[in-house]
Amino acid sequence: MSLSASELDRYSRHLSLAEIGRAGQERLRAARVLVVGAGGLGSPAALYLAAAGVGVLGIVDGDRVERSNLQRQVLFGESDIGQPKAVVASGRLHALNREISVVAHAHELSPDNARSLIGSYDIVIDGTDRTAARYLINDACVILGKPLVSAAIHRFEGHAITYLPGRGPCYRCLFPDATAASAASCAEAGVLGVLPGVLGTIQATEAIKVVLGVGEPLLGRLLTYDALEMCFREFPVSRRPDCAVCGSAPRIVSLEDQSERGAAVRRIAPGELEQLIRAADRGGGAIRLIDVREPAEFAAGHLPNAESIPLDVLDRDPRPLLGPGLTVFICRSGTRSLRACEIAVRRGLLEPAHLEGGLSAWAAIVDPTLRVA
Repeated sequence: MSLSASELDRYSRHLSLAEIGRAGQERLRAARVLVVGAGGLGSPAALYLAAAGVGVLGIVDGDRVERSNLQRQVLFGESDIGQPKAVVASGRLHALNREISVVAHAHELSPDNARSLIGSYDIVIDGTDRTAARYLINDACVILGKPLVSAAIHRFEGHAITYLPGRGPCYRCLFPDATAASAASCAEAGVLGVLPGVLGTIQATEAIKVVLGVGEPLLGRLLTYDALEMCFREFPVSRRPDCAVCGSAPRIVSLEDQSERGAAVRRIAPGELEQLIRAADRGGGAIRLIDVREPAEFAAGHLPNAESIPLDVLDRDPRPLLGPGLTVFICRSGTRSLRACEIAVRRGLLEPAHLEGGLSAWAAIVDPTLRVA
């Protein structure tokens, strides 16, 4: 179907570009792009993809808008606090461009739904800030043969890379070990508010180029950005023959295969942990709460009966892991506790658990009086 009069007017600046023109704009209108995470990266990426005329935009996010999001997550405003991010994002993007369709997936991406979600889109934008989710998205895109544009941010720095099926390295080639890819979250380490805007627009640019088939994508090239130095750098990345998912003899061949994604690690939501603690108090089974934050953070506020064992101490001395019962690691937002689980697995602990979302999620959902440093 040819472009309408309204579309010809809206996209006139695209139509003037020989690399796009009417045929390219029609390809954009026919494209289906999934943005996983409507936060700092997903916000600018989704806004520019909507403005560019991508026909179907899917937004996956199970979180709700918090005041601290507004410093960098430009899809949201004061009146949106407490509302589901995916739903708010859908309304905002549709208001920007009523010529497109926006689908809100107001839940987390998981191994159970990744195939159906990612399988119904052409390209995926990874805007998440959780290590496990990054690997799940990467693995799903490799297995399903979907292009993926990944990015990550930390304090004043960020990086981006694009994966095209059969044509270059995937995210696991860059970071084979989840521990190497782990970094403190924005809540823990802080982040310059405009930083995700730079990386998110790069992601949108890459997705548009892939749809149009123009230019050179970040294929086998890791692009890094340092906001303090105002400097971009580029590093070559090669496909690893021993990569667990895209290598010559992959060990991950289905989304149900969790062996390389930490199947031994149990993720516990705040409400579930509250129930487990109450059951343990009634004699329903032992549970150990190990807080891996620094001592000053622990002193500011912690869960009753939690043990303070900072992450670096835990890594040097595994003996605290040898107690009975379910061991649940806790930190501020879930990043350090996940790394503690990885240490525990290496030390032989069967099925360690971590509080997903950390004490920040606990305070938001279970106990708003808890002080989280």
